[in-house]
Amino acid sequence: MTGVILAGGRSSRMGVDKATYAVAGRAMLEWVGEALDAVAHRVVVAGRAEPIGRYEALADPGPSHQGPLAGLVAALEAYGDAVIVVATDQPWVRPETLRQLANRMTDLPVVPVDGGVRQTTCAVYPPTVADAARTELDQSGSLQSLLDVVAFDPVVDWYSWGEDGRSWFSVDTPKDAEEGISRFGSPTTPRD
Repeated sequence: MTGVILAGGRSSRMGVDKATYAVAGRAMLEWVGEALDAVAHRVVVAGRAEPIGRYEALADPGPSHQGPLAGLVAALEAYGDAVIVVATDQPWVRPETLRQLANRMTDLPVVPVDGGVRQTTCAVYPPTVADAARTELDQSGSLQSLLDVVAFDPVVDWYSWGEDGRSWFSVDTPKDAEEGISRFGSPTTPRD
């Protein structure tokens, strides 16, 4: 399984590159990468032309294709194996949650659903969706619209893993980082 840190956004609300934005003294990308390292045999950073830290870069599949779906398509086409994605702005992602998602994988994407919202940037996508993902990307779709056209495994029992929603808590602004620290404490990547 390939771990993909989705880091191709413009970070306009953050004001600086989200990948390198520090939360609790470490870049968000480092927190996410360490969690993915616990479950994936390879971890790459999508949406970038140059590596960040120790993570190999995986460029988007063309200048007109950007965003999370482009990162997924690039990984599926480059490696041909299952892909577990986490957005770079989700530093509280738990390795145990990623392990549980990976363990459920079959030939369907495995996507947590929280309050009716599909958490598409903390999910597992099998290679069987590669063609549909490419078609959706070519039609300017998104991860959400991909799930509108393919069957997927909606994970609603994630709380049984000790998950409280922190794994998909997104830091879009410095205020969000403060809120995350207040709600969850410092991000950690326990080897639970």
